[in-house]
Amino acid sequence: MPKPAATVAWLLPQLWRRRFLPPSLVPRALSSSSLLTTHRAPRRRSPLSPFTHLAAAAAVSTAAAVEAPTTSPYPVYDRLLPCPLQDDPPRIEHLVAREDEMAGDFISRSLGLPPLYVADLIKFGAVYYALVAPEPPPYAAPEHVRIFREVTNPSVLRQRASIKGKTVREAQKTFRVTDPNQPLEAGTYLRVHVHPKRFPRCYEIDWKSRVIAVADDYVVLDKPAATSVGGATDNIEESCAVFTSRALGLETPLMTTHQIDNCSEGCVVLSKTKEFCSVFHGLIREKQVKKVYLALTTAPVSTGIITHYMRPVNRAPRLVSEDHIGKWYLCQMEVLDCKKVPWPSSSIRKVYNVNDCGWPQQEAAYECKINLLTGKTHQIRAQLAAIGTPIIGDSAYMTAAIAAMANPSINPFGREKLSYNSEEEKEAAVEAWIAAHGKEPKSIIGLQASEISWDYEGEHHSYKAGVPWWRQDSVEFDLV
Repeated sequence: MPKPAATVAWLLPQLWRRRFLPPSLVPRALSSSSLLTTHRAPRRRSPLSPFTHLAAAAAVSTAAAVEAPTTSPYPVYDRLLPCPLQDDPPRIEHLVAREDEMAGDFISRSLGLPPLYVADLIKFGAVYYALVAPEPPPYAAPEHVRIFREVTNPSVLRQRASIKGKTVREAQKTFRVTDPNQPLEAGTYLRVHVHPKRFPRCYEIDWKSRVIAVADDYVVLDKPAATSVGGATDNIEESCAVFTSRALGLETPLMTTHQIDNCSEGCVVLSKTKEFCSVFHGLIREKQVKKVYLALTTAPVSTGIITHYMRPVNRAPRLVSEDHIGKWYLCQMEVLDCKKVPWPSSSIRKVYNVNDCGWPQQEAAYECKINLLTGKTHQIRAQLAAIGTPIIGDSAYMTAAIAAMANPSINPFGREKLSYNSEEEKEAAVEAWIAAHGKEPKSIIGLQASEISWDYEGEHHSYKAGVPWWRQDSVEFDLV
């Protein structure tokens, strides 16, 4: 596959021919677009998460087909709910407005997207703007660099009243476009996530039944797996916070106070007010919030405290080491109990779309009760995999555990790590170890935020999630 920046003119016609524009209109679309760069990153999605057409995240279940006039360059666009029927890879477009106009009109014309589609993208929070375009990446095409230099020339910027008194860095800060009719000043930069990350399971859930408690300042939710607590960078509509707010008929949307992974289920606290958000964040910082998890592992885990150090890189997979490494984050969890349980049946795994990750079915699994002492992203998952007891269904970390079982020295931070002759050799080993990990799960794994509790103003607050999915003894149950 050619690099995106070097093949913009090649890549975009392929997308447009397949989806939005007839071939005869592609050259016109390209010539009208003030394109800086196009970025397509590989991202796998669950079979549950289909299609490129966006649905306005409204609480309706019928499809409303909108016919395009025969003279329109746009094909018919069906706003299908709850989710469209097939998937497309991520596509991010970078544009610069060359004259004053409305955001929706500019995006629709420049990218050849139906106006309703653009309106849905904006509703999803998938469109960002900045007064001044950021510098293109090193791989950008010369034409894109030329456009950037043209629109950011000091003589041009001095004529723009909107950026007077701002530094260039301040003017390059991005904000969401919230209305298709938002006016754009000539020179405004736009980033359009044409294919946002989707969370189709939001439409399958009986959200009221997942509410554990409703208090004056907060709501406690038993979060379903394959959903996001607060949404994604390009999708703020399909989230637990939004759908729970609607289910409860709240006028003011709930706010997130903490996160658990999309592939996990269990207790999440959502705030009704900014004040409680601040309070809860303070309690977390002071380690006053106790979180107990249940993890379904492939092998028994000894009780006691497990300590690792996590690499301070903010992307998956999270690498951990038993040895202290400078600037790496301390990760500690206490295994309170570990008991033998039946391995989830094939029928339950099928219903929940649990990934076997190449691990053969066993007679038994092990349910570990864990008190989380530090709260780093993916901590439980990474630590359990590091000791050879990965969580069932965790495609991101179980594959690495399998690789380490076959070749223990592959892990450059493991007990049987090799000695390296140079930093370059060690860096190559780290990259090989990262490659041994899989993709982030899109469905469910054996991890539940089972209990959450805290003390505040003399009161004790304690909540428990429902029965974890792996304890279901038949498929005669409600998927919610």
